[in-house]
Amino acid sequence: MPEHRVKLLKEGLLEKRSDGLLQLWKKKHCVLTEDRVLLLSPKQHDRYQHHGGNTGKIKELHFANMKTVDCDIVLCTSADESSPLTVPDGWKESAFTKGDNPRGLLEESSFATLFPKYREAYLKDCWPLVQKALGGAHIKATLDIIEGSITVCTTKKTFDPYAIVRARDLIKLLARSVPFEQAVRILEDGVACDIIKIGTMVRNRERFLKRRQRLIGPKGSTLKALELLTNCYVMVQGNTVSALGPYSGLKEVRKVVLDTMKNIHPIYNIKTLMIKRELSKDPELRLQSWERFLPNFKHQNLRKRKEPKKKTVKKEYTPFPPQQPDSQVDKELATGEFFLRESVKKRKNMEEIKKKQAVALAKKQEERNKAFIPPKEKPIKEMTNKVPCESKIDIDVIKAKVKKAKTNKLGAPPEKPNPKIIYTNGKK
Repeated sequence: MPEHRVKLLKEGLLEKRSDGLLQLWKKKHCVLTEDRVLLLSPKQHDRYQHHGGNTGKIKELHFANMKTVDCDIVLCTSADESSPLTVPDGWKESAFTKGDNPRGLLEESSFATLFPKYREAYLKDCWPLVQKALGGAHIKATLDIIEGSITVCTTKKTFDPYAIVRARDLIKLLARSVPFEQAVRILEDGVACDIIKIGTMVRNRERFLKRRQRLIGPKGSTLKALELLTNCYVMVQGNTVSALGPYSGLKEVRKVVLDTMKNIHPIYNIKTLMIKRELSKDPELRLQSWERFLPNFKHQNLRKRKEPKKKTVKKEYTPFPPQQPDSQVDKELATGEFFLRESVKKRKNMEEIKKKQAVALAKKQEERNKAFIPPKEKPIKEMTNKVPCESKIDIDVIKAKVKKAKTNKLGAPPEKPNPKIIYTNGKK
C-alpha cells in the first residue's frame, strides 16, 4: 500500500458509485483513515501487492469535502463469497418489550367479528380466560351477546403495535369453533393463522360434502397426519378450514386443502410431505434440488367423454347467401297451372282430394279385415309310444342280480359258506 503519514483504520473491498446520472457501481479497494478515504482500482492494488513500487493515480476523498455518504453493499475480503448466509441453530429474535416503544401508540385501533349462535354458550364460559390472555398485551375485549359480535381495541397502555392484529386473529379463530386452548397460541411469536374458505369452490353440495370428508379422512386420520407433518392445528368447520401454526406449515396446509377441493386426493400431498421431511434431515441435500426424489402424480381421467346423441355437422362456409325457395306462383308457372281457369283448378284439386281419400279408406278397410283372418294352426303330431321288446330274456342273469341285491341290503343275514368235501381213498 502506498505510504501516507496517516493512521490506518480499515482496509477492504467495496462498491462505489458517483452521484451523477447513469452511473454504475464499481469495485474499489478502500483504505479508511482518520480524515480521508483512499480509493484504488483492484488492478492497482494487485500490482502493488505482487510487484510493489508505484501504483499510479490514487483517488483521495476528504471527509471535509463530503456532503453525504450512502452505503448499500459492503464486501469483506476475509469472508468466503461462495458460502451462503445461514442463520445459526437455536437463534431466536428478541421479544418486543415496553422498552422498545415506551411512549405507546398514538391512535386507537379496533377490530370486530360476528360469531354464530351455537358458539354463544362456549364463549360465555371461556370469556374470562380470553380477557386474561389479552390483558397481558393491554388489549381490551368486549363480548356483545345481543348483536352476536366480539370487539378488540387498543388502550393507552398498549406498546406493541402488532398485538391488535394478533387479537383480531384470536377472535376470528374463536368464532370459527377453534377451542381456546389452541386459539390462544396465536399470541406467541412465530405462530400465525390462516382461514381458508372452501364453500364456493364446489357448486354441487353432495360433491362438496364428499371432498370435505375426504380431507378429514376415516376417524380423522388424514387430518391428523397433516397436522403431524406440518406442525399445525387444523380445524374443519362448515365452509371454512382454520389452520394455526408456523408460516411454512400454513403454506403446505393451504396447498393440501385447495388441491383436495379440486378433486386431488390428499394422500398424494401427504406422501410428498413425508419425503420432504426425510430429505430435510440430511445436511448434504439441504442445498440441492429435490425434484428427482419427489413423486410426480399425473391426473388420469378414466371416464370417456360423453358424446351428444344428436351430432350437428357444421356446413362449409360460403360467402354467398343460400338460394331462395320457389314460391307458390313460381311452382304454378312451371307446371302451367297458373294459366288455367278457376273452375278447372277447383276440379283438379277435388280429384286429388278424392284420390287421397280413396287410398286412406282402403288402408282402414285392410286394418279392419285383419281381425277376421284366422291364424295359422300348427300341425298335430301323432304320439306313438312303442315299447322295445327283446327277443330273448336271460333269466339266470336276473336271478343273480336279485340275489346280489338281497346280500347287499342293510340288515340281511350273512351268506353261509358252502361246506368243503374232502375225498380220501374214494370215500367222503
